[in-house]
Amino acid sequence: MLLYTVVLLSTLGGLLLLGGGGSVEASAVKVGNISKVEDATYFHIYYGNTFKVIKNGFDGKSYLLIQNNTKMAAKTKYCTSRIKSFVIPLSNYSLDANYFPVSFFELLGLLPNMKGITTEMVASPCLLKLYNEGQIQMLNKSEPQQFSQYTAHFVPNNTNQQTQSCNFVTFVPVGEQDPLQRAEWIKYLGVFANMEVRANEIYDAIKNNYMCLVNSAANKTKKFKPIVAWMEFIDDSWSFTEEPYKLKYIEDAGGENIDASINKVTYNISINDDLEQLHAILCTVDVVIDGTFTPDPISYNATSFLQNLNVEDQSCFGFLSYQSLWRHDKRLTTNLALDWYDGAVSQPQLVLADLIEVLFPSGNYTTTYFRNLVKDEPTTNFGPENCDRDSLTAMEPTIVACT
Repeated sequence: MLLYTVVLLSTLGGLLLLGGGGSVEASAVKVGNISKVEDATYFHIYYGNTFKVIKNGFDGKSYLLIQNNTKMAAKTKYCTSRIKSFVIPLSNYSLDANYFPVSFFELLGLLPNMKGITTEMVASPCLLKLYNEGQIQMLNKSEPQQFSQYTAHFVPNNTNQQTQSCNFVTFVPVGEQDPLQRAEWIKYLGVFANMEVRANEIYDAIKNNYMCLVNSAANKTKKFKPIVAWMEFIDDSWSFTEEPYKLKYIEDAGGENIDASINKVTYNISINDDLEQLHAILCTVDVVIDGTFTPDPISYNATSFLQNLNVEDQSCFGFLSYQSLWRHDKRLTTNLALDWYDGAVSQPQLVLADLIEVLFPSGNYTTTYFRNLVKDEPTTNFGPENCDRDSLTAMEPTIVACT
């Protein structure tokens, strides 16, 4: 696999010479310990002899990662609008943990070096266990100076001006438009820990399992694909999802999304014409996934959906007759943090396996993230007591049986 030293030299203005003496130090990167981005579109990785660079397409920054056993590590420090530097592997780090996919860290076995979080609203029972044991500190987001004690502070977006702080790292897998692109961000994280080999193995296993499931779903598809409406209700209006990764999931599971020719954006249930159009469309679909946000997902049921739909005559709704009305909030913590924003991001094969069961029910597969509202399936709640492994060791990805 080729190293991208030439690109780096032109991009960073000869950083190899900054270690002193004008010579290149011996390589600190083990042979083969590199990652190549295959599917993700918003980050790129380049390798030098004693350093690595991640180019992040979301915050526009280049993260210069310098091996800790080199002269450059002691002499080079960048914190500009364009470049930030870090000494790797990271010795400790913290998280802006709200809606942060902690599972990426768990898959790499990086929880031991996690020392600070900003909220208990995380969907990781093992992280919650470490926090309860006093091994992780709770940080106040309104006091950003607290974050300076860590070699890196990971944030889930680049909208906060605090991302300009020298030790802040933007980690945004959810910004990708494809399920596998999101999962490949494990390689991004692996670079900070010199764990490219592990990251590559995990992504390869997940991708292979995902593609096997795609092929399996294609074999299940009959003459007509199940038509799926993934929709949500907000401010008295319904809308169909336009999020590319959700649409991609439906296609990969062997289904068909609502016709793109239906170009009306929202349907206000207080307007009769809107309501009639919405009901007419729903009479043509086989499966509905209700993604409506609710502060109380445990109590949200089929009655909640129908009340939001403002419908009296349900006779034409095939998805009710087929008992195929779903939500993706089945797995959540006791403090209502949804694993949909965590484990479902790093392991898309589990989401795809769920959706294949949703579209082509077999009755012998238990879904992880989707629950059936018509059948009144409950949520699966968990807390720190449900950490069923050594929280200081790496978590293995769940590989779904596939033929």
